[in-house]
Amino acid sequence: MADVKCIAPTRIGGTDIEYAQGMRAGSWLFFTGHMASDFEHGLAAQVAGKPGHPLDSPPRYRREGDFIIARLAQLIAAQGGDLRHIVRVDQYYPDAQVVNAYQRARKAVLKDFVPPSTSVLMRELLVEGANMDVSMIAVLPGGGREPRPAQPDGVPVPQHSGFIASLIAGDYVFVAGQMPNNEEMTGIAKPAYRPPNAVWNGTDIRLQSEFLITSRLKPALEAGGSSLRNAIKAQVYLTNINDLPEFLDVWNSHFGEHPCALTVVATKGLALLESILEINIFGVRDGGKTKKEIIEHKASQHMRLGPAAVRAGDLLCLSGLYAANADGAIPQARSTAGLKYFGAPTHHEMQAILTAAEDIARTAGTSLANLLRVNHFLSDLHIVPCALRGWQEKLAGAPIPFGAVRTPAPMPVPGCNIVADMWVYRP
Repeated sequence: MADVKCIAPTRIGGTDIEYAQGMRAGSWLFFTGHMASDFEHGLAAQVAGKPGHPLDSPPRYRREGDFIIARLAQLIAAQGGDLRHIVRVDQYYPDAQVVNAYQRARKAVLKDFVPPSTSVLMRELLVEGANMDVSMIAVLPGGGREPRPAQPDGVPVPQHSGFIASLIAGDYVFVAGQMPNNEEMTGIAKPAYRPPNAVWNGTDIRLQSEFLITSRLKPALEAGGSSLRNAIKAQVYLTNINDLPEFLDVWNSHFGEHPCALTVVATKGLALLESILEINIFGVRDGGKTKKEIIEHKASQHMRLGPAAVRAGDLLCLSGLYAANADGAIPQARSTAGLKYFGAPTHHEMQAILTAAEDIARTAGTSLANLLRVNHFLSDLHIVPCALRGWQEKLAGAPIPFGAVRTPAPMPVPGCNIVADMWVYRP
């Protein structure tokens, strides 16, 4: 018996794909992969507007933002929560011009309480015409979980976004997506900046990574009573996936002895043109009752960039998984690449990922039946139905709390088309 409750399950377009709009587990609420869709035809009619009046007000992208925020507010209210108890939001967009409209919609409702946020650009979203993919994590009121801002020194916040850089909720500390920007948000901070004429005076990825970790993530965690040592999970977005080896070299110099779950994917772009990476992170408070526990799983060592998983209280966070072994993409996926339109490589990739994830969850004392959310970062959105069939089999037909976006090519491992990022409940 699963220990989680599915919120507002719905079938997509009359297919057998059942989407879990949210998941409730203990005091947690997860809402993943929301777009302005009616779930039946595509983009909601009130968002698309009248074809004969394309310039009607409110603007098209503002309608889309309003629709998503209203849906999330309704879903959380039905569980006895409210938007004041959000602890984290993640947004993916295919085009930078829609971001400001979404942020205005968000701020109109959340006012001065915009929780830690990450916004990055991706190649494509699942619903045709959709421009925003939004995920949210919230806590239920009570039990000492009331979210409250921390005040990290020297961690600037973009004026138009206005998010809280560091947020405390019980024993947890959530940090917004950070870039190596200066305090004026006009460019790269001086310690992370490499002049164009400085041919070998450091590299951009090393300078920006080092600064971001030490001067953004570290003070933001410490302001909430946490530390790099007690970091639980990080998501890293690189504008050039070929920077991955140098990034990992810097990352592991800080987290090698006390690793946190890690997912790294490529992004089409960030809020600052000069920034080549953005990182969000969350941790547990150094003096709290909730302790960090590393989950070891040797069989999946070539499928991930961080530890198999890290547990923090009743949350189990896996590192992003891809279907790889010591030689690269698994042989089954490589040998069936010519049958991609039959879904053969995707089938084999998902089988490998789900087998590893289930074994990691079991090692941690739980099961994928307690899945809270899974974000799929894909090379091609045409593989989504096949990937979801893998989940249907693994979850015995239960609704899936999923999101999926198309990332820029190439993927971290050539021949792999899926990176799966999972959170699981461990009561």
